[in-house]
Amino acid sequence: QVQLVESGGGLLQAGGSLRLSCAASGRGISIYYMGWFRQAPGKERDVVAGISRSGEITNYRDSVKGRFTISRDNAKNTMYLQMNSLKPEDTAVYYCAAGLLGTWAGPYNYWGQGTQVTVSS
Repeated sequence: QVQLVESGGGLLQAGGSLRLSCAASGRGISIYYMGWFRQAPGKERDVVAGISRSGEITNYRDSVKGRFTISRDNAKNTMYLQMNSLKPEDTAVYYCAAGLLGTWAGPYNYWGQGTQVTVSS
């Protein structure tokens, strides 16, 4: 069992940057594949990025490649999403998730409560 809490969301203008954090408690995150998801109002929840247990392998959806960077610090039990060159279409609630089976396809067994990111034009 692990509990996940996101932070770092906010309101900013297009072209700006934010860093989201996902802090874990309970079991250490080193045993999990972890990922970031986002959901805009009226839309489905979509994967944004994923990272392997060691942090050596990362995956991104095409629309954020070159702009977003996922990372993790297992010693601090924290995962991050650095978001640069933000666009209005990035506006969503962002969630972190953890899965035991080690792939970004899932399943993801644990989820945070989400943090709002709003990008104005």
